[in-house]
Amino acid sequence: MPGPSISAAELTRHGSRALMLGIAGIVAVLALTAVLLFLNLPDANAFNARVERVFVENADLTTGAEIKLLEILAQSGTAFSETLVSYRIVIFVLLIFATGLLVTSLFMVVTLVVLNRRLATVEKQGLQVSALLIDRATNTVGINDMEFRLTPAAVETLAVLAEARLDDDMLTGAAIESVISGRAEAECDEAAGATRIKRLRDSLGNQLISEVLVKNVARQGYMLAIDARVIDLR
Repeated sequence: MPGPSISAAELTRHGSRALMLGIAGIVAVLALTAVLLFLNLPDANAFNARVERVFVENADLTTGAEIKLLEILAQSGTAFSETLVSYRIVIFVLLIFATGLLVTSLFMVVTLVVLNRRLATVEKQGLQVSALLIDRATNTVGINDMEFRLTPAAVETLAVLAEARLDDDMLTGAAIESVISGRAEAECDEAAGATRIKRLRDSLGNQLISEVLVKNVARQGYMLAIDARVIDLR
């Protein structure tokens, strides 16, 4: 079943490309914003230059009050210059913080989109199982690199479905109950088999595995949506 693998690889590649383009776009926009913002901030030395000009043009200001006023103006210019420098630092830090938040948000969005598409692909084309090992002696089930310890009843139900898959058959709920209980199919209830399937899914726990691995075809029955060649019954 190569379809899901190819789709997943393509989705990953497209997602990575979109992520890199998005990060580049965010950095470019914020860098342009920073440049324009810093260029349009007033010069930190502009006020000092004006105060210096007042000193030069008014050299005849010699009284104590006038000199004190000029000193206050000079101190104000220094304070104004220091304030603008601190504003630049704050703006720079905020831009870096905004860049980090936007990149993180973009990464999460792209990751969620890729994962949702992968799940949709799996739901449509079935779970890609490369190995299914059912060991009745230890009541364990191995699906790819995952191992589940199930109840004897759940293992028996899965084994019956696996045997049917090997024969390319589909079993109704009544047929499953008949094989496990040893009674005639006509004497078995469809709901009993459905209950066994539900308990099997509950035992597997993982919703994606349980819902996709065991397929329910309307008005036909249950089957394992995997390649029969990967099944190993012990």
